[in-house]
Amino acid sequence: MGVVHVAVGVILGDDGNVLVTRRPDHAHLGGLWEFPGGKLKAGETVLEALARELREELGIVPRCSEPLLEVRHDYGDKEVLLDVHLVTRFSGTPAGLEGQPLAWLGAAELGDYDFPAANLPIVSAVERMLEHTD
Repeated sequence: MGVVHVAVGVILGDDGNVLVTRRPDHAHLGGLWEFPGGKLKAGETVLEALARELREELGIVPRCSEPLLEVRHDYGDKEVLLDVHLVTRFSGTPAGLEGQPLAWLGAAELGDYDFPAANLPIVSAVERMLEHTD
């Protein structure tokens, strides 16, 4: 089994909060919160996959982004490589197009939500980033 390559977006709102979505109950790690994104398709770049996933999941188009970090995590049943980008500008208004709940969170609120283990380094990086922008 190969590594699942995932494009992840940390969506920064005008108010300095970040967007998280809740995984569907029937999905792998269902019910947990995550930063939006999804698997790269064959031949897709990370930025192409990120744009496609954010359009499909949230109805937004990233306009300005930069690499934030990469996270490798082995869940035992699957190994993931999360290619995380900070999205600082986007067009459209985020909505849960797949029925998923959304929340805009500040640094102090991130710890109140349950994230998959692979997302914890992202949560830490976002907390540090947001604390410096307060």
